[in-house]
Amino acid sequence: MCHPVTMEYVKGKALNRRDLFRGSAAAGAAIVAASVVPTRPLMAQTPSRVIDVTHTRTYDFPTYFGEQQYFDEQIFNYAEHSFNLKEIRVNEHTGTHIDVPLHFTDGGTSVDEVPVQSLVCPLVIVDIREKADANPDAQVTPDDLADWTAANGPIPAGACVAQNSGWQARLGTPGFRNADDEGRMHFPGFHVEAVQMLLDDTEAGGVGVDTLSIDYGPSADFAAHYRWLPANRWAVENMANLDQLPATGATLVVGAPKHQGGTGGPCRVIALV
Repeated sequence: MCHPVTMEYVKGKALNRRDLFRGSAAAGAAIVAASVVPTRPLMAQTPSRVIDVTHTRTYDFPTYFGEQQYFDEQIFNYAEHSFNLKEIRVNEHTGTHIDVPLHFTDGGTSVDEVPVQSLVCPLVIVDIREKADANPDAQVTPDDLADWTAANGPIPAGACVAQNSGWQARLGTPGFRNADDEGRMHFPGFHVEAVQMLLDDTEAGGVGVDTLSIDYGPSADFAAHYRWLPANRWAVENMANLDQLPATGATLVVGAPKHQGGTGGPCRVIALV
């Protein structure tokens, strides 16, 4: 999602760009050296499958604000010019995209400054489909993280912890934004206490969701964004095909854009299994 940052709220929270992902080299080494879950490695060692975790960007892809945020124009065409070329205009936070610290800080790290080694990482999938079926305002909670750890072992260093709520099945219908009569949306996301648990108890580097925002739909304060991004972390929203991936053992590759001063941007995200 893309929301105007309230300067007074984030005043004093901005992080020096030189400090982004301090010790990222050490974190990368920790990923390699981390002990494996007995039944499955933390990252794909010799991938046998490549899964596209990216939705196709279209004119009518659902957006947080409900308005079209992707446009293109044919500048050259094959019939007249012997080649095709389009010019595109897109909101940074449209479709499958990355959020970086600058999105919710005043002067935080921009997308072109994110260390590339942090964008190749173990993928952890927390399945909350049963909860989301019963309640569209379901959230990933500390209990969900504790259950995942009990079943799979510790969350590996540098991991992206992704929510699988099954929300992709609603794509193409009003149920993806799931707005009520007052315009308030209802979809799953991360509870701020779960985000805090990841910060306190793990070395996770990213979170991901298969919905429009890492904060659940009715959120009015964007608590998960304000807790996670200023802590030198990133997030991926609108992830696809999480139901095709195991709870642990896959490697995520986030093909983040690299435009100067960006608060995030559209990504091609893949998982190796």
